Amino acid sequence: MTATRPDIVFSVCLLSRYMAAPTRLHMLAAKRVLRYLKGTLTHGIWYKKKGGGSLVGYTDSDYAGDLDDRKSTSGYVFFLSGGAVSWSSKKQPVVTLSTTEAEFVAAAGCATQCVWLRRVLEQMGWNTSVQEGTKIYCDNNSAIKLSKNHVLHGRSKHIDVRFHYLRELVKDGTVELVHCGTTHQIADIMTKADKNETFEFLRDQLRVRKLEEVAAIRKV
Repeated sequence: MTATRPDIVFSVCLLSRYMAAPTRLHMLAAKRVLRYLKGTLTHGIWYKKKGGGSLVGYTDSDYAGDLDDRKSTSGYVFFLSGGAVSWSSKKQPVVTLSTTEAEFVAAAGCATQCVWLRRVLEQMGWNTSVQEGTKIYCDNNSAIKLSKNHVLHGRSKHIDVRFHYLRELVKDGTVELVHCGTTHQIADIMTKADKNETFEFLRDQLRVRKLEEVAAIRKV
């Protein structure tokens, strides 16, 4: 289901952490996800007919959201032809010491996926979509500055070497981190449970819409 419904990725990934020993609370949460799916059977991702456009990504992270081990959750989503083509919600492998570090780790994971997507698009002949550096939107200015600063200091010297791969990608122009407002951070839906209004807004930004709505737009 998560392969075609990015709007449920966070809930499913969160529940999967407790598959070894689920409780009644987890079962109730799973049933709620199923009820949501039953009420949105006609929803799907809407893509532009002619395709094209540039590959664009969004990356986000919560901070110490897992109350068991205090690890953060990374999330990203990539868009092409007007709709989401790749997305993820995953608990980070390390405990981060600040929101900046959590966002930096999330951006590093997003950047590695970006490199893979660019190679796939090149092999498919979609060179126009990856001619320039891929823009990845992040809502944390400190993480963006850290990706451009190649001097190790107190805020970054303890970060694992693998996450500094992001700096190399920014330096050679493969990836361009761009700041965006928190309210327009689409990847937020991959990292935490939002209010109904926020969830529906972000779901719409993912281009997950009813078939009836898409048909009505095409007629206009």
